[in-house]
Amino acid sequence: MKWITRERPKIDRLACPWLIRRFIDANAEILYVPENQVLDKAREFNAIPFDIPGVEYSHYQDRCTFDYFLEKHQLQQDAALQTLALIVRGADTDDHTLAAQSAGLWAISHGMAFNITNDQELLEKAMVVYDGLYTWAKHLQKQKHTTHPTEQLFLQAYHRFLEEQKDVPQKVPTWALHLKEMIQDQIDTNLTLNLKEISEALAVHPAYVSRAFSKYFDNLSFGEYIRKLRIEKALALLHTSGCSLVEVAYLTGFSDQSHFTRVFKQQMGQSPSAYLKTLRKK
Repeated sequence: MKWITRERPKIDRLACPWLIRRFIDANAEILYVPENQVLDKAREFNAIPFDIPGVEYSHYQDRCTFDYFLEKHQLQQDAALQTLALIVRGADTDDHTLAAQSAGLWAISHGMAFNITNDQELLEKAMVVYDGLYTWAKHLQKQKHTTHPTEQLFLQAYHRFLEEQKDVPQKVPTWALHLKEMIQDQIDTNLTLNLKEISEALAVHPAYVSRAFSKYFDNLSFGEYIRKLRIEKALALLHTSGCSLVEVAYLTGFSDQSHFTRVFKQQMGQSPSAYLKTLRKK
């Protein structure tokens, strides 16, 4: 079976071939061609096009092509693939709040693509990366690189608090109050929270947290709320720290300065550099 997509892959166009070869067709041939040639070459080589607009295997709603492969080939029952799908989607859509590993996958993929100009060679290297990610997702998610006794004490105290508060009536649920504390605690550490991790810590299903989140957090989704806090932290740094824009982007958890600039402009109506110039004139 032959599959064809745009040249110079970064995320989806490496993750999907890995998924094809590991779970759909071990002998699949992956073709990379210029974007304007994909459909013509697909007909010429009798290949299935993917990750381009207007074909079956592509992005839909807020999901990426990797998600579609999982659904189309009924692979959703594999929990490790579902974890991997969140990481891939976060990296591919530039929403690194979906999974803590998304920013790392984007950085590694971007760096590999810069260093390796041959797409087939790049794919072979990426196969090793995704094999490692899948193994981690399947067997190693609970393992930590270091042990933090204070974190364990905090969790123990928190769970005792939950037990004590079970019968106390309140308008805002305990999980929402504690989640605000957790997010606040993360503001100075690049806001690495994601729904999967906080749901485990709160003992609340991630689908419910996602659905009910806006009710208790300024009518914002989880991602919107995190981005709002990031920009608030960025404003504080711009006013007080003397950091460069690159440093501010890093300190507020953005994958790169362009992502930081885009989100800042959406929320503030002007770019960080324009805001900084105005600030210096005052």
